[in-house]
Amino acid sequence: MKIIECPRDAMQGMSGFIDTAMKAAYINQLLEVGFDTIDFGSFVSPKAIPQMRDTAEVLELLDLFKSKSKLLAIIANVRGAEDALHFEEIDYLGFPLSISESFQQRNTNKSIQDALETVENIQNLCETKGRTLVTYISMGFGNPYGEDFSPELVAEFVEKLDEIGVQIISFADTIGVAQPELIKSIFETNIQAFPHIEFGAHFHSTPDTIQEKVEAGLQGGCRRFDGALRGYGGCPMAKDDLVGNVATEKLIEVLEANGHELGLNKMELGEAMKLAQVIFP
Repeated sequence: MKIIECPRDAMQGMSGFIDTAMKAAYINQLLEVGFDTIDFGSFVSPKAIPQMRDTAEVLELLDLFKSKSKLLAIIANVRGAEDALHFEEIDYLGFPLSISESFQQRNTNKSIQDALETVENIQNLCETKGRTLVTYISMGFGNPYGEDFSPELVAEFVEKLDEIGVQIISFADTIGVAQPELIKSIFETNIQAFPHIEFGAHFHSTPDTIQEKVEAGLQGGCRRFDGALRGYGGCPMAKDDLVGNVATEKLIEVLEANGHELGLNKMELGEAMKLAQVIFP
């Protein structure tokens, strides 16, 4: 069972700039907890996501020697991937691919076809540099723009990514609309059809639906979940009203209640929760 903690997602939509040293202090505390991966920053246009303009500086301040957690950075184009790959400390690059043409344009200023070509180019770069690409299928459980959506369409995108050689795919509930039956079905279907791919869940959720979404993912076979402490964040490119991330503390509670041993340092987790209160208003 893997938990990917996402401070980058929690921070990116905030209007006030978080000091670089404060960002680094928070991520260093998260590194003490024992999460599988920390989604710590992004190499994207500062005009698009000004909060993440200091990702390279934050990376220099991270104490990675005592932690087993791996680092993931989000990128939106080949140039961003090339920038991220300069840093050996980064294990994963994450690219948001949408099955919604409207959202792909809003999020990366590309058509879906262009985005697929970008994914292929980044996958090739990652293979050359010995890194791993994580592709997020945005709008993976519904579409707010009136465009076609179906589980079959999701499976078509998975097949395209499989042909490119992508090994990790995370289904993103970008606007928080996923229903448990659909979650279970999408994971079950794709895990059975593509057993060599690692599938993850990046849910956005209101607090009252976290448990049912996580349990539906578990029932479908998902063993990789993204979260953010206290449920901060959401996607600022999706629509005006943010639906926050799954709160990691609730995610942990649900996973443990379902019999999963996570091996986390709960004392360090408590310290991270305290620091989150300081960083996020």
